[in-house]
Amino acid sequence: MRTSLTVNGLLISMLILTPLSQAAEITAAVAANFAKTLEEIGQVFTQKTGHTIRLSSGPTGKLFAQIKNGAPFDLFFAADEKSPRTAVETGLALADSYVVYAQGVLVLYSPTLSVKQQAESVLNAASFRHLAIANPKTAPYGAQAEIYLKNKGYYDKIKGKLVHGESIAHAFQYVVTKNAELGFVALSQVIDPISPAYNVGEYWTVPQEDYEPILQAAVITQKGAGKAAADAFMEFVKSPVAIDIIKRYGYSSPHHP
Repeated sequence: MRTSLTVNGLLISMLILTPLSQAAEITAAVAANFAKTLEEIGQVFTQKTGHTIRLSSGPTGKLFAQIKNGAPFDLFFAADEKSPRTAVETGLALADSYVVYAQGVLVLYSPTLSVKQQAESVLNAASFRHLAIANPKTAPYGAQAEIYLKNKGYYDKIKGKLVHGESIAHAFQYVVTKNAELGFVALSQVIDPISPAYNVGEYWTVPQEDYEPILQAAVITQKGAGKAAADAFMEFVKSPVAIDIIKRYGYSSPHHP
């Protein structure tokens, strides 16, 4: 058993620690909520391997549409599990590359309203003008926000006050610019020390039992040209260094040690 673990460890190290002379650039389509996290992981990866990673962020649904239309991404980091699974099933991604890399946390954030202790009272009173969520049709965080509102019976009361951002990043911008008094966003967006929401206003963590888990998965696509570097990056994402970064940004990593 120890020998097997040692061999596996050596294989992972060989994948990750590629000589600088073989350095390559790879591209990743990444869900908007995870872009900053992946950027930091990519910086550490570059320091260790010499490989560089270029990111293109946006709503998961739109990124997947780009991949279906032939966009030459090497990696796809979605904000859900469904899109990467569909990519595998339709031959757009490699089945053995599929990994759940993070679980997102949904929060209700407001720069001005008392949501930390009174979130449900604020939602029930519906005295605000606008509440921001990401587009439920293309953004998993928006879909789960809508599920929460419907499960708790708030949706019909406030649906006329909803403003939809194209992505979770856009929904967040509605709130921090005060074009919406509050919004459902990702925990990662409000706990980042350089976020405009950091220590500004209040946030409330939506109970996990009130919405479906936001499990975020990634795959290596068939279109990308940087297969070796993409393999190395996917292994690096599962490393303790990367997992520490993921957790620091407000995610958990349910399928990682």
